[in-house]
Amino acid sequence: MAITAKDVKDLREKTGAGMMDCKKALTETGGDLEAAIDFLRKKGLAAAQKKQSRVAAEGAVVTLSEGNLGVVVEVNCETDFVSKGDDFQNFAKSVAEYVLAEKPANIEALQEAKNASATELTLKCGEKIDLRRFSVVESKGVLGNYNHGGRIGVLVNLETTATGAEVEELAKDLAMHVAAADPKFLSGDEIDESFKNREAEIYTAQLKEEGKPENMIDKIVQGKLGKLAKEVCLLEQVFIKNPDFTVKKLVADVAGKVGSEITVTGFTKFALGEGIEKKEDNLADEVAKMTKQ
Repeated sequence: MAITAKDVKDLREKTGAGMMDCKKALTETGGDLEAAIDFLRKKGLAAAQKKQSRVAAEGAVVTLSEGNLGVVVEVNCETDFVSKGDDFQNFAKSVAEYVLAEKPANIEALQEAKNASATELTLKCGEKIDLRRFSVVESKGVLGNYNHGGRIGVLVNLETTATGAEVEELAKDLAMHVAAADPKFLSGDEIDESFKNREAEIYTAQLKEEGKPENMIDKIVQGKLGKLAKEVCLLEQVFIKNPDFTVKKLVADVAGKVGSEITVTGFTKFALGEGIEKKEDNLADEVAKMTKQ
């Protein structure tokens, strides 16, 4: 398979690795982007999960909740300038309000329902407006809702009969924690074998690159896998606001105080522009274009 300049550019933006390293990784993996990311991680040349901010699109993530129902919606545009304008912000909010009220079946249904408004905004601002995704969460207890500057939106679902300020604060704190700690799974039971195997392969390759003795590598890898849940599972993570507590311990502590069982049943997190290549604009060229009009 021929490796194009765009392939190399995409991999570089996802990993931050050098151009030649990216080209080599793609060549070695037959042009498979995900495999190339793993190749670079194994060589210690990339930390793909920490470079996610380089793969972004402008726009807004909006979260809304009413009673036991919550929604998180992502609407994209092309530039930061447009995303911060009142027209775009009001449109994104109106989309979230529509989703909360109508609960459309899928993204296609939402796009069809809001097509006229999106087209009108596109004509007004001169940029493509994309209704990218949404999620509707219905809680059997308390819903945690946190939005970080329109760039990260989180909903956390707590199943409980308890009410009051302490449970509401817990739900909000957990939503903030998800935004900051970025868990991949709710608990260790949810980590699938493919995820474990992929991480084990990367750990092994990294240790070989570091020159660790062959007879020690398997033991070290097993140790790392044993700690994996604490890194990627919400309930096992150390609570960001109090390192003396894991999230599981925090939930149990609050449950004891309110005298009612509390179960975290799930969470939803949208980060603006996940997986979308950000358009790179040359400001000087843009200004020159504007002055010629």
